[in-house]
Amino acid sequence: MNSHRHSTGHEHEIEPQHGLPEALPSGERLLWQGSPQRRRIALDVFHLRAVAVYFVLLLGFRFALVQYDTGSVAQALVSTSWAAACFAIGLGLLWLLADLTARTTVYTITDRRVVMRIGIVLSLTFNLPYQRIACAQIRRRADGSGDLVLELLTEDKIAYAHLWPHARPWRLAHPQPMLRALAAVDEPAALLTDAWLAAQPPGERVQVGAVSNSGAQELVQSAPMGHAQTV
Repeated sequence: MNSHRHSTGHEHEIEPQHGLPEALPSGERLLWQGSPQRRRIALDVFHLRAVAVYFVLLLGFRFALVQYDTGSVAQALVSTSWAAACFAIGLGLLWLLADLTARTTVYTITDRRVVMRIGIVLSLTFNLPYQRIACAQIRRRADGSGDLVLELLTEDKIAYAHLWPHARPWRLAHPQPMLRALAAVDEPAALLTDAWLAAQPPGERVQVGAVSNSGAQELVQSAPMGHAQTV
């Protein structure tokens, strides 16, 4: 499992191949590439809706407090307007972070590995060969979007801070890379499943389509013959 650092070129214009630190070697096939949805990153990662509700409650409290202290609705409106402008700037910054996260992220699935190019200021690329992926889960939403969660072998570990926000939330001890906010998650999920199964060496026991305790659909799971592996 390797991590490559890109140079600081804007919009990754110096990449030898889009989303990759180097051109694919001969014999390796590109199956799929995609990026997160900006809206879902804003809602799921930066919790834009929850922050907006919190700001609205603060504004309501501020308006009521000023109006009670001064007895003037006009003064309460003026006071609240200044606070609303500051809150709007804050929400705009969160949306900008979501936009930058989506635009600087490229997920790649080949017939040999999953590649994650992430990072706004410092770009990192993680190569995840199928032999180092223990299992994968799909988290599907009603609109067809969703996430792909990759669980690495126990001996492999990427720091949570290096992966965030492309990591399964709260899995700090053994971080799990996550292809987040995919617009149509079923297509890359099917390609990942087929490629992962094809890459397994003979003698591996595999399971496809099981359901984990969390409710997420288990795409693939492997364990050496004769050894049980639980989810």
